[in-house]
Amino acid sequence: MSMQVSVAYIGIGSNLGDKVLNCKHSIARIDGTSGCEVTARSDLFKTEPEGVAGQQWYANCVVEVRTEHNPRDLLDRLMAIEHEMGRIRTKKWESRIIDLDLLIFGELVLNLPDLVVPHPLLHTRRFVLEPFVQLAPELVHPVLNVTVRQLLKKLPKQSYVEILKEEA
Repeated sequence: MSMQVSVAYIGIGSNLGDKVLNCKHSIARIDGTSGCEVTARSDLFKTEPEGVAGQQWYANCVVEVRTEHNPRDLLDRLMAIEHEMGRIRTKKWESRIIDLDLLIFGELVLNLPDLVVPHPLLHTRRFVLEPFVQLAPELVHPVLNVTVRQLLKKLPKQSYVEILKEEA
């Protein structure tokens, strides 16, 4: 019997240490996870922090992942990667070596105390939507029923986002 394969989108961010390398390491770890295959990656973007003043800028990107896991297991694996990479969760909006957010999981809608899919702040975050639109501009948000491109167009252009030039 073959496993059910779902397509998930994961938001990745870092604002401590070598931010670009942290993002790339996390992608390699996701891709190296049994039952997960990273099938696409956006550009890396330099973005300003939201929620807290005085933090360093972030590197952000979005990856598309084909996975045999259910959303809970996938999230557990993402949190294990954060932990392995040295992330310690103490308070909300803190600087982080790596942040892995489950943005979308197929067309699934989940609203559990510790797992909400699609990500509840997805439609408000330019640092997620700018890279996301590179991968899946016509993907329809399963709750808001509009495309990723439309979500980005609706956002005010307040926060600063630019594509990071990467070393080849």
